[in-house]
Amino acid sequence: MQATRPSIGIYPAALALLRPHQWVKNGFVLLGLIFAHQWHDASLVQSVGLVFIAFCAMASAVYVYNDLIDVEADRHHPGKCHRPIASGAIQPVVARALGLALAATALLAAGAASLTALALVTCYAVMNIAYTHRLKHMVIVDVFVISAGFMLRILIGTLGVGIPPSSWLLLCGMMITLFLGFAKRKAELLVCEASGTPARRVLAHYRPEVLDQLLAMTGGCSVLAYALYTVSPETVALHGTDRLIYTVPFLLYGICRYLFLLHGKGHGQDTARDLFSDCHLVLMLPLWLVTTLLIIA
Repeated sequence: MQATRPSIGIYPAALALLRPHQWVKNGFVLLGLIFAHQWHDASLVQSVGLVFIAFCAMASAVYVYNDLIDVEADRHHPGKCHRPIASGAIQPVVARALGLALAATALLAAGAASLTALALVTCYAVMNIAYTHRLKHMVIVDVFVISAGFMLRILIGTLGVGIPPSSWLLLCGMMITLFLGFAKRKAELLVCEASGTPARRVLAHYRPEVLDQLLAMTGGCSVLAYALYTVSPETVALHGTDRLIYTVPFLLYGICRYLFLLHGKGHGQDTARDLFSDCHLVLMLPLWLVTTLLIIA
């Protein structure tokens, strides 16, 4: 039987459908601007703002599309049954119109920034459609697709606005997003085991011990890649300081805390929500950002 929840108005339901708390993931778009010392260029800041809006709109359009496709499965899920379409708070025809409007907004904003940005946003949309219909059922590939979505965010904030992307930035981004992707799969597996809910197709191919090894590998590589970036000659020359090494403990603590939440508190299914709900992570992210800006600025 579908779980019930008090009905909400169409506007709060529409906002919930967009999942604005997930927009924090689009902060990856800003990394190029920060680490390339380009925040003083007003036109560049405007372009980055446009591609940030484009990715927020397209990401929400993808969420709407996914919810439309998965509505029947969501109605039988203990948590996802409360989503606006699955619960009946938003009718599918309204959701389709909203999704199309968001996709059009994303393409217009990206096109206003550059043709490269438009191509990257389009690539993100096509990749996510493929993920919804096929790639999410392919073990390991599913997590690499999630990571690729974050790589596109970094690329649109660099190539999309005319900033040469740093290989270190791409490497660090790939490792941390693979870590978060495998953490999400481990969290989903733990929830299914605890609730007795049948696991979706791809989870049947994952084993807890394998996921633990993948988490250890990608988490360790994330810290190592970032630490090597902070002391590389190119980084020291660009920023004029070797003190970025002092920001490594923030990343290390964040990964340790996330693993604790995953195994001890049942978190990990929604990274964006975890960032806002755990006081340690809420404090850690701005501390890392402020410390980084103080050092490089």
